[in-house]
Amino acid sequence: MTSKLEQKETPQANGAVLPIVPGDCLTSPERGQRAEPSDFLGPDGTGVEVLESRANAKGVREEDALLENGSQSNESDDTSTDRGPEPASPLKETSFSIGLQVLFPFLLAGFGTVAAGMVLDIVQHWDVFKYVTEVFILVPALLGLKGNLEMTLASRLSTAANIGQMDTPKELWKMITGNMALIQVQATVVGFLASIAAVVFGWIPDGHFSIDHAVLLCASSVATAFIASLVLGMIMIGVIIGSRKMGINPDNVATPIAASLGDLITLALLSGISWGLYKELESKAYVNPLVCAFFISLLPVWIVIAKRNSATREVLYSGWEPVIIAMAISSVGGLILDRTVSDPNFAGMAVFTPVINGVGGNLVAVQASRISTYLHMSGVPGDSPETAPRKCPSPCSTFFSSDVNSRSARVLFLLVVPGHLVFLYTISSMQGGHTTLTLIFIVFYMTAALLQVLILLYIADWMVHWMWGRDLDPDNFSIPYLTALGDLIGTGLLALSFHVLWLIGDRDSDVGD
Repeated sequence: MTSKLEQKETPQANGAVLPIVPGDCLTSPERGQRAEPSDFLGPDGTGVEVLESRANAKGVREEDALLENGSQSNESDDTSTDRGPEPASPLKETSFSIGLQVLFPFLLAGFGTVAAGMVLDIVQHWDVFKYVTEVFILVPALLGLKGNLEMTLASRLSTAANIGQMDTPKELWKMITGNMALIQVQATVVGFLASIAAVVFGWIPDGHFSIDHAVLLCASSVATAFIASLVLGMIMIGVIIGSRKMGINPDNVATPIAASLGDLITLALLSGISWGLYKELESKAYVNPLVCAFFISLLPVWIVIAKRNSATREVLYSGWEPVIIAMAISSVGGLILDRTVSDPNFAGMAVFTPVINGVGGNLVAVQASRISTYLHMSGVPGDSPETAPRKCPSPCSTFFSSDVNSRSARVLFLLVVPGHLVFLYTISSMQGGHTTLTLIFIVFYMTAALLQVLILLYIADWMVHWMWGRDLDPDNFSIPYLTALGDLIGTGLLALSFHVLWLIGDRDSDVGD
């Protein structure tokens, strides 16, 4: 071989394109230096074909060996066979597949908000809502728990399922126990803080404070938050496990289903518990403090369980800021609801508030969960993958670019009008509310709904990437803020629409009757 190479050292200038050959052919072991490209050419140029065929044969043998080793490695690692190609599947979805997977959970969640609106339209006339009007302030804050806790739980578990952290029974059980204990801690604390916010927001405008009403609000809020989170958390775990077994992306279905029964269950619990405790207020005043003390006394148990689990230990320490701030934002929306519904001219707003807030929160939670999963596939929080947009993206890049997140934003935005038309028709058919659906009312309502979702989807695109760049996991931090903003924006725009309709004298819609 050495003699052959030495015979080919005559420089050639024929302009031939040399093939790429393995690295051990490019160095002469006897000379200890890199061979020049001309070394592989004979005087007649035939050496190229010989070495090229040998290089190709060697490359094929090396490739076969690698493939064989890779297949053997996959067969020997049974627990991680699904972790390789699985995460890439959500990124290959088409607009049709996204819409098809989101549509059914979206409608199911929407009917849940319609049912919650019907319940709120009925219970607003109960004595506890009439004489303890601060309960209205609790409504968006507690309904927002599905964004603060259940949707965050769904987003965390969806991401974990998509990146293969729930494939084995041991990993699955670890995620379930840790996350269930975590949301019980968060629900109890947030419920307690929501009652304090309701007392403060109720006291500031009127200057009136009642200790009995304050304890009633605390007991009702903590009990409702605890029970609702327990029930909805178990439902979420079942949905995500079922989605994975059916080959459906959990990001598309988990968060809407978290809200499908979330609003209805939470509002029904709040109404029933507050009504029962209000009846006991006069004869058995000690019941309310006991209820508060019971649920708060369970906190150490849940803290210990969540702290021992590595999957939830970090969130237990660092996940409070978004939950508490989101609760405060939702409470401001509750104050708007309280001030508006308390006016007889705008009593019809109660039935539509859970609907517009729920739909906006559901859609933006789906988008935030999808973007978060997309980024997790590119690295870990703090990285700057090539797919991440600028810190402040333009509306065109959010809604009109060709990437998968922009495609899903368009699909979700296009669901707003047909979805709300179905929900409005359902409310009208069930004779709910105090408002007749006229054309001008539908136009104002749809304008508010479209503007709400448009703002939320844009904020989600910016917020998720901004948090990712700040080394914060968007699954734990983004959805509480986004759903709380959805409550505030939706309630504010809806109240504005009712005020404008009342000012222009749309008597046909019976606003205020």
